[in-house]
Amino acid sequence: MQHRALLACGLTFAAVLSAPAANAAQAPAHSPSAPAAPAAVRPHPVTRSIQIPMEALVNFRDQGGFRTVYGTRVRTGLLFRSESLPKATANDQAAIAALGVTQVIDFRTPAEVRIDGADRLPPGLTATAMPVDDNGMFATMTGAIASGDPVQQEALLGGGKGAQIMKDFYRTLVSDPDSRARFGAVLKSVASGQRVLFHCTAGKDRTGWLGYVLLRSLGVSHSDALADYLASNTFRAAADARVREQLRATGLMRDPDLLIPLQRVEPEYLAVAIDEAHRRYGSFANFLKRGLGIDAGTRAALLTRMTTH
Repeated sequence: MQHRALLACGLTFAAVLSAPAANAAQAPAHSPSAPAAPAAVRPHPVTRSIQIPMEALVNFRDQGGFRTVYGTRVRTGLLFRSESLPKATANDQAAIAALGVTQVIDFRTPAEVRIDGADRLPPGLTATAMPVDDNGMFATMTGAIASGDPVQQEALLGGGKGAQIMKDFYRTLVSDPDSRARFGAVLKSVASGQRVLFHCTAGKDRTGWLGYVLLRSLGVSHSDALADYLASNTFRAAADARVREQLRATGLMRDPDLLIPLQRVEPEYLAVAIDEAHRRYGSFANFLKRGLGIDAGTRAALLTRMTTH
């Protein structure tokens, strides 16, 4: 399926972030009532994240399966994360329906949705828009690619500027009150019993941060939650490399490797958000309570619903 994110002069940044793999596997059967991961979607041997194979989605995962410091395990079949869904095939939509998803949360900004398109979902499901501001990243990167000017692209992205754009973006995931409110709302939906699928454009930054926060709130160790965050690099590697080659072949970018800091997730990006949470609230527990509005009752409901012995 062709991605719809094309400008008159070529690929947009949305396509850079979310191009599907060329030969993604057929979606497996996945029973929404079963708490354990089916054999077809066992944790990845390196990342331990549970990737659910789809035809056109490379970063679709079950957020469960991890051990906690309390001796419990995060339940599978209840919470899912993905990249954006405009390119979901009919088989992908059927697979999502089979998961029993009751709520889809879209963190993309209106500008991203206008370019990338609305989510393609199974009948009866409608995405809930909870836009999380990207600190101008989408506009900056789209402009750089569309310019086709290697001098301008180097000026905007070279010399560590791409990585700095990402760090500045991650800081706002904690500092921006609207973003905090939306992340908190998703956690409350999960605690209330909704079977949630949440996503942004590539399923790695806004989605990655919430995935990390959710796992830590359930008692998953930092090292395991970090490994899950970094799994986007494994699952997205082939698709991202192909997009860079397309940009080079079309002449839009002489040096598409300038995009690598924006295509990847890095420990130092996540560290910026974690440090900001500690700077503002003193501890992760206080960030959950005061920053995201997750009170003791909601935290207990999360643990009850999302973990099992």
